[in-house]
Amino acid sequence: MAYFIRKLAILLLTLFLVSLAVFLAFHVIPGDSAMLILGTEASEESLAALRHQMGTDRSLLAQYVSWLAGIFRGDFGVSLKYSRSVADLLRSRIMLTSLLGLMSFILVFILGIPLGLLSGRARNPVARAAAGAFSVIGISLPGFFLSLLLIWVFGLWLRLFTPGSYVSPGEDAGAFFRFMIFPALAVALPQVAVLSKYLAAAVREESSAAYVKAARSRGCSSFRVLTRHIFKNAVVAVVPLLGMIAGSIFSGSIIVEQVFGISGVGRLLISAVSYRDFPLAQTIVLYIAALVVIVNFLVDLVVQWLDPRIRLEGRGRA
Repeated sequence: MAYFIRKLAILLLTLFLVSLAVFLAFHVIPGDSAMLILGTEASEESLAALRHQMGTDRSLLAQYVSWLAGIFRGDFGVSLKYSRSVADLLRSRIMLTSLLGLMSFILVFILGIPLGLLSGRARNPVARAAAGAFSVIGISLPGFFLSLLLIWVFGLWLRLFTPGSYVSPGEDAGAFFRFMIFPALAVALPQVAVLSKYLAAAVREESSAAYVKAARSRGCSSFRVLTRHIFKNAVVAVVPLLGMIAGSIFSGSIIVEQVFGISGVGRLLISAVSYRDFPLAQTIVLYIAALVVIVNFLVDLVVQWLDPRIRLEGRGRA
């Protein structure tokens, strides 16, 4: 319980600091939103009236307190570009981006764990070299290039989907998932390389442990030793990566959405930043940052549950 309370306090403090950093980051950008909306020909009286309406004529502290209070009420403000509630704008797009992230996360596990286990147990130097090359290439490839490569191979060459022909799930659920699997793959592949690399290293380290040799001496099969002993302990070292992977997935989806023409949060964020739409841009960045922080908090709890040493450490501090 003491460990949970400590982590919860760190979570709340981190969320507060993230909100402050997001707010200040957008307010140090040079430019005037009122002039961008009304144009350079607008009179000083019109500009002053619009600044007062948006609240940008107040001090930064007053603006931050007002913005934070609105967030707690569920009021994220009104988009300066679209003249609509930010919550209404984000409602459908967040679902789409979250679905893309969830599909990417599932692909990371489906592909990364078997590759990591095979790579960690491989004794053939050629197989190890191939696994190492895949990890380096997967981590190094930029998201936009990987997206273009998937579009060229699976869209233009194999014709498994039509590039740019996004279909909403309400229109055709089958066509929607056939299309979305490829942007999800573009987001997931770099994280598959990361997960498989770390898992392979953990598997190789655990394979030389005394308990593994003892299990083999009792006549356990190689498959049983791998699944019941090595993997169970190696996964504890890999679980903390999930927070980093979650952050990379949601940041990577911003670029991938642009390349595949998906009307998700990423496209909306780029539009908001270019237009200096502070209420919309701040809310999107805060949403992504808060999601990453919360995932890291949950990962810490999972690690604490998996590793008895952390539970004992928490009791000792209590």
